[in-house]
Amino acid sequence: MKKHLLVLSVVLTSLNFLSAQDKKIAEECFKKADYQCAEEQYSKLVLSEHIQKYQSDYYVSLGTSQRRLGKTTSAFKSYESALKSNPKSIAVYENLASLHNQKGNRTKALEYANTGVKLEPENAEIYLIRSKIYNNLGKKDLAMADLKQILTFAPDNIFARTGLANLKKNNGDLEGALKDYNLMLTEKPESLLYNGRADIYLKMKKSKEALADINKAISIDPKFSQSYVTKATILFESAKDKEACSNLDKAAALGHEKALLTEFESKCAKK
Repeated sequence: MKKHLLVLSVVLTSLNFLSAQDKKIAEECFKKADYQCAEEQYSKLVLSEHIQKYQSDYYVSLGTSQRRLGKTTSAFKSYESALKSNPKSIAVYENLASLHNQKGNRTKALEYANTGVKLEPENAEIYLIRSKIYNNLGKKDLAMADLKQILTFAPDNIFARTGLANLKKNNGDLEGALKDYNLMLTEKPESLLYNGRADIYLKMKKSKEALADINKAISIDPKFSQSYVTKATILFESAKDKEACSNLDKAAALGHEKALLTEFESKCAKK
């Protein structure tokens, strides 16, 4: 009997070791933006993991890898499998709400976001996602209310603060938005903020200032994919299409969702 137990213990230890190795490989692939590799590794992990909470986490990572690869249908299936494994995972509601919003199904997106807010009333990310959904629905007041709600429990949340500034920008108050970004940059000069101010300068037809800010953003964080998309937009405005398309390629290589780059496809079509 003791011999059988010893053999079983050795087998379980070996399986745990292999699982830990697979997890490490998957995480390294994801960090390097090698989403094909990450998809393959997480596909193995969801099948070998029997603890539902961990299996759900792997399904979320699998879905996100697929999402970055432009495999939207597969991503939906992975997130839905994650939900079945762990109906209380906030990460699942965040991703399903975000992806449905991206695909234009605002009703379903709002349903998942509302459930997420009830699940974790002080989770900034789910409020940020719901704010975007409300904004897409044209419900600007509700979008702003969600961002302000974040600041009640996380007053320094940079995404809520930039979100409020961007609402001003989208409503045509460019000077007000610029003032907000200037203030935030004096407090903490970082890539996200230079990227946001560059977009405001672009809308103000100040291409020189926009280009200076986006180059600063890239110098601070060369792996922030959105900066390359913003730079491409600036370059397209200056009729530098080849250079712009090169920056979009960099954004995609860094894991920027391909579905968010479709508006540029015609400009960068291979001839």
